[in-house]
Amino acid sequence: MSFRFNAVSSVKGGGATMDGEAAGIDGEDPFAQLREVFAGRQALLLEDDPALSDHVAERLLRAGFQAVERVDSGEAALAAATAPFDILILDRLTAGLDGLETLKRIRAGGGPCADAPALMLTALGGERQKVEGLLGGADDYLSKPVGDEELLARIAAQLRRAARRAAPVGGDLVNGPFRLSFGARTLKFGAAGASRLIDLSPLEFAIVCELMTARGQPVTKTMLWDRCWVEWRFLPDNFVNIIDARISALRRRLKEQAPELGEDLHPLIVSARSQSLIFRDLSAWAG
Repeated sequence: MSFRFNAVSSVKGGGATMDGEAAGIDGEDPFAQLREVFAGRQALLLEDDPALSDHVAERLLRAGFQAVERVDSGEAALAAATAPFDILILDRLTAGLDGLETLKRIRAGGGPCADAPALMLTALGGERQKVEGLLGGADDYLSKPVGDEELLARIAAQLRRAARRAAPVGGDLVNGPFRLSFGARTLKFGAAGASRLIDLSPLEFAIVCELMTARGQPVTKTMLWDRCWVEWRFLPDNFVNIIDARISALRRRLKEQAPELGEDLHPLIVSARSQSLIFRDLSAWAG
């Protein structure tokens, strides 16, 4: 069974934040910036729980997606995937063809969705199941239940990565006076006609990479843990405290090495709501 929801059937009270929380830089909600990432996008959602399917589709449309094609079986997802979608969101436990086998067939079929980013959204959250999902073609794997903030941030990250894969290779990322070089694994700060290296540990560089490549959009702490603390095989109960301590130290290091930015722009890494972080957009900084 398949249903298509589009942005015309929008959610009432669109001015509110996703979870009713106030947050942002200078009074703005950073998650509102995701509308630019999601504008015109179409998602294929495989979920056989009607309530959850309604909820996810509603959140995506409210966040800026143009349309969400909802299906409740793997067979219906395969039929729908003959049309192009910007992202696939798939449950694993579905009647008939499960989500993982569905994804494998979409990837192998060579159709318009063969290379689309895919996010598994499932109750099967064990390490073995996650590995199976990622090896089976998923680009990200989320265990239910998951908050709206985490889901939207993960989807935005996959869309950004897909855009980078389609872009020319080898360019540095520039944010105001900062130049991030992925190949050389360096961060440089330029001011008054001179440029200097910012001294960062490998972990600190990984954190800065994740935050700067988000281009002013929020990165959740769970995402940051998954991508930067790669030597950990599990998510410890105190992972937020570990991240907060590292971010606090990184803020101090950046302030010490880029004092020209002044007190108004430090800290460079700021909180977005309670569980997300943003590297400030410095494109307007004139030195």
